[in-house]
Amino acid sequence: MSEKEEKALFDYDAKLSIKEAVPMGLQHVVAAIVGIVTPGIMIAKVCNLSSGDTTIMIQTSLIFSAIATFMQLFPIFGTVGSRLPVMMGASFAYVPILMAIGGEFGIGAIFGAQLVGSILVILVGLSIKKIRILFPPLVTGTVILSIGLSLFPVAIKYMAGGAGSPDFGSAQNWLVALLTFGVVFYFNYFSKGFLKLSSILNGMIIGYIVSLVLGMVNFMPVKESSVFQVITPLYFGLDFQIVPILTLVVMFIVDAVQAIGQFTATTVGAMDREPTDKELSGGIMGSGFSNFIGSFFGSVPVATFGQNVGLVTVTRVINKYVMVFASVILLVAGFVPKVASILTTIPYAVIGGATVSVFASISMTGVRMISTQELTPRNTGVVGIALAFGIGVTLSVGCLSGFPPWVTTIFGHSEVILTTIVAVILNVVLKEEKQLVIE
Repeated sequence: MSEKEEKALFDYDAKLSIKEAVPMGLQHVVAAIVGIVTPGIMIAKVCNLSSGDTTIMIQTSLIFSAIATFMQLFPIFGTVGSRLPVMMGASFAYVPILMAIGGEFGIGAIFGAQLVGSILVILVGLSIKKIRILFPPLVTGTVILSIGLSLFPVAIKYMAGGAGSPDFGSAQNWLVALLTFGVVFYFNYFSKGFLKLSSILNGMIIGYIVSLVLGMVNFMPVKESSVFQVITPLYFGLDFQIVPILTLVVMFIVDAVQAIGQFTATTVGAMDREPTDKELSGGIMGSGFSNFIGSFFGSVPVATFGQNVGLVTVTRVINKYVMVFASVILLVAGFVPKVASILTTIPYAVIGGATVSVFASISMTGVRMISTQELTPRNTGVVGIALAFGIGVTLSVGCLSGFPPWVTTIFGHSEVILTTIVAVILNVVLKEEKQLVIE
């Protein structure tokens, strides 16, 4: 790759050739694919959907991940979209709540609540200038740190083979995971240029080859999947019920705050600046608009993908055409189930080994934002107490058992939700210390 070609990767609008876009785009695909398809599978199981309906949920997740990403890259109406290099995908943050809603109220209640919640997100995006004061670098840095910390167990469980798998924790899984991590680590820290930029992809390729040799790759899903299938609107229907709506509305508000953190992590980590009000407003409205449309087609809520934000901050590759290529792959996979099934054959151990360092970079981006603020007792209190509640409650399984189940569903399964709420409240309640002047 020439110096001019390499520089184009770090320019949002620069033209790229296919050979430049493919390797960088593939990294985003492999980092996101399991995270995109897994939430739909988990929700489908809770709702007792057939295998055919489950396939449709996977398709809609892939298709609307692509649509939502396109919307961020190329804002519609000039304002709906951030015009930032972010990848959107079905969000794990919503999974516990969606599983609880689906198990009790049915699949239609999920998409009815999603439709209402997405409208609220659009309104939040429109008023971001007025509420952004609630989310200074101290708060957003704390949110980003909690996002990274919440992803650590995901990476470790993937490295061990995926929680619930028969061989979870086996030496073979750890061998593949650590080998994959070692390849990523080597290329990231001991190489230059293209090899450094494609470190995640290099690790996954080597890990996948080793997995093939060890017989860890199952191609049965590829054989069983169809070649082409179109999604239809209102396939799962819409059911509007007050409890699911109120529950999911809370999550949508929190996710809007989380989105501010993710957009900020992208611009700070890869572009050395804070996001503008227009970028935040457009990004949040874009997320809300894509979820509004997705609710009609049966797509679980999409959000900014932390692992892809981490990938952008690690490589600093911000060219939009890299994301365009990745989105095209997801779109094709959504309409051609066989393509999606090939991507899902990547073993969990390979994904975990390749992404653990990416999740670490997200946390350190949060630390970096927090450290830009003076570490006064007030500021350290905001960060420390917010993390203490967010992480402490999540790790203390059953600590909210005396409350209605929805309380545990909302606050007991995600470090990010409670950390965000506490950080925002403390930042408002605790005033800046005034310097004491001794006469």
